[in-house]
Amino acid sequence: MTEHLILFLKALALVFVLEGLMPATFPEKWRQLMQRVMDLPTRNVQMFGLSSMLFGLLALTLLHW
Repeated sequence: MTEHLILFLKALALVFVLEGLMPATFPEKWRQLMQRVMDLPTRNVQMFGLSSMLFGLLALTLLHW
């Protein structure tokens, strides 16, 4: 495997670790949070997702330089 692919897979693995942190450590709080997210309008959820993606891309760009 190429060095870039290995780095990508490591980053993906870190995403899984971070995604599992909240439900593993605070399952009830996580459920409450997910319920609140379910009650949000779709547009708000979309804008949060887009903002998160843009922030991530900006951070990657700045860290790459």
